Amino acid sequence: MRTEYESEPIPGLPGLLPKGETILWQGSPNWRVLARTAFHTRLVTGYFAALTAFAIGNAAWHGVTGPADLSGVAITLIGGGIGIALLHLLAWGTARSTIYTLTDRRVVLRIGMALPKCINLPLRIISNVDLRPRMAGTADLAIKLSSQQRLGYVALWPHARPWHVSDPQPMLRAVPDSEKVATMLARACLSIQTDGRVIPIESATRLNAQPEQAEAA
Repeated sequence: MRTEYESEPIPGLPGLLPKGETILWQGSPNWRVLARTAFHTRLVTGYFAALTAFAIGNAAWHGVTGPADLSGVAITLIGGGIGIALLHLLAWGTARSTIYTLTDRRVVLRIGMALPKCINLPLRIISNVDLRPRMAGTADLAIKLSSQQRLGYVALWPHARPWHVSDPQPMLRAVPDSEKVATMLARACLSIQTDGRVIPIESATRLNAQPEQAEAA
């Protein structure tokens, strides 16, 4: 069976890399963490649990004990189970169709199940990266852009920082090995000069460390 991603020359990228560009890391969200943080499955579970408890308490208060009279409780349980299962399925599909790519020149988000698309974020326009630790060693990496170009919040979701609707920020969701990835991203951004020239990441790290060493001296 063919998929919509089989035409990719490199998984997660819309085309071959330009000469001199190197992939530093590729990964996908942890779907279980994505389900909890982006699709709020725990919150939804709590909501349906509260509804079920209320229905049971209400039935007990009115002395209802017959199976026919407890149909409201059963409907709540079934509806809740189906809703939570669908959210987990959506999270699994989102993670499966998502590939985050970090190169020495850009960050690429290949996202979308029904309408797949690639979003290129050159490292030179990344002004800040905020890390929010999650469970299982994962984290969300929100990327703030320095350019005037704006991305649509709806087009990015769920790969967008929550509540930043007027100024959307792309976000790498539920990234495994988050500390390692965040360090690589920071070093890659440091390696890009204001004139767009790329220098080795190791050299950029040493240059960044020199002022700190001088201060300590």
